[in-house]
Parts: sequence; C-alpha cells; structure tokens
Amino acid sequence: MELSAGVTVAVLGAALLHASWNALVKSGRDPLLDMALLTFAGSAIATALALALRLAPPVAASWPYLAASTVIHVGYYVALAGAYRAGDLSHGYPIMRGTAPLLTAVGTWLLLGEPLSPAAAAGVLLISGGVLSLGFAGGGASGRATAWALTSAALIALYTLADGAGVRVSGDAFRYVVWVFVVHAVPFWLGMLVLKRGELLRHAARHWKRGFGGAALSGLSYGIALWAMTRAPVAIVAALRETAVIFGALIGAWLLREGHLRARLAGAAVVLAGLVALRL
Repeated sequence: MELSAGVTVAVLGAALLHASWNALVKSGRDPLLDMALLTFAGSAIATALALALRLAPPVAASWPYLAASTVIHVGYYVALAGAYRAGDLSHGYPIMRGTAPLLTAVGTWLLLGEPLSPAAAAGVLLISGGVLSLGFAGGGASGRATAWALTSAALIALYTLADGAGVRVSGDAFRYVVWVFVVHAVPFWLGMLVLKRGELLRHAARHWKRGFGGAALSGLSYGIALWAMTRAPVAIVAALRETAVIFGALIGAWLLREGHLRARLAGAAVVLAGLVALRL
C-alpha cells in the first residue's frame, strides 16, 4: 500500500479536527470532566448512528482488538486530562502526538510486519523531531506535564496498533469505527460516575453542547484516520496525523495566548520537511 494524495488530504483534515477538540478540552474549566462529557456524547452519537443504520457489531475476529482498544483508551483519557491540567496545550499536545509515531512505527514493524522505506523512516523521524521541538519551545514546562504527555504518547501508540489491526480484520472500516465509539466511553463514564457523580452531572447539564461538539470533531478525526489505515501503511498514517500539532501549536499560541509563536513555526517547518519525505 502507498500513500496517495487523496489519503494525504483526508488525514490532514483529520489532524485539524483533532487539534480542535483538544483545544476545546484544554480551554474548559476541568479537562477530566470535559473528557468524560465528550466521550459520553461520542458514545451517544455512535449508538444512535448504529441503530439508525442497523449496524451489527463488527466480525468476531476484530473483538479482541476492540476490547484492548477500549481498555487502553480509559488510561489515555485520564493521561490526556492530566497533561492539560498540569501544562499548556502547546506543550503537552506536541509531545504526546510527536512521540507516538516513533512508538507506532516500531510496533508496526515488530507486530504487523510493515517495515518503512528509508524515505518514510526519515519522514517519521523529522515529523517526530519537529513536534517535540514544538512542545519544548520556550521552556518552563513542568516535569509533571511532560510525564503525563509521555504516558499519553505510549497509550496512543498502543491503541493505534490495536485499532489499526482491528479495522483490517473487521471487514468494514465504517462499522468498526462506529462500534469503537459505542463502547469506548462505557468504562470511563461509569468510573467517573462512581468517583465524581454529582460534579459530573452538574458539569454535563451546563456544558452538554461543548461535549457534543467535541465528540463530533473527535469522531470524524479518528474515523478518517482508521479509514486511511485501510488504504496506506499504519505507521505512515499515524505519523501524518501528527501534523495536528502544527494546528495545535498555532491554536495554543494565538487563541489560548500561550506564546512562543516563532519557535513553534520553526518546529512546524521541520514537520513540513517530514511530510515531503513521506511522499518521496
């Protein structure tokens, strides 16, 4: 499989959507409550879609991957909220999204048998290096924020591998994506109800529009990425999707007023070089 121009454009669009919902979570009062609301809204939308289209669950061969992805996502939601509680969007987001492609590339090579060409490997390294430079631009970030971001990166790599393998054996990428969102929120939402029931319900009553808006952005972003994994190598799609950090860094610098715009633009130039290498 090769990376076509159409898939490239689609994944870049998914990257912009992904950065947008992360900015939405970061800009709220409590990232953990926002994540709970967003995941619940995503599950509600996906369930309604599955019922309306009469989508049966994916084939049995994909269930172990779906189950593994669900468990991993619980940890990812907690780690992402921790990163945004402890630091800026323009610090945590590039680190978690920039480290993940390196881990995913190693995983796809070892587990899925997809070694990268020299140009593609150079592209992955350039993109990852560029996004890491975006994350550390200006300095001053806390070690706690960095630790949460690195934990998120490891979990991103794990669920990318699980879902990348699951969607390939599912027989229907769209059906798999819908059911991913149906089941992902359930354990996380139940856990939040047990731990923060009153606070969560009050937050949901006030900010339900925020949750459904973020869920729509998240669902479209991840659905496009999983579809792309059926048309191009998983590691290349995962790396290309991390260009979301360019959008995230600019949103953080301009809209959230986190600063260091010049340094972040330099990191974006390195990411662009990685994109060129991926297409060679």
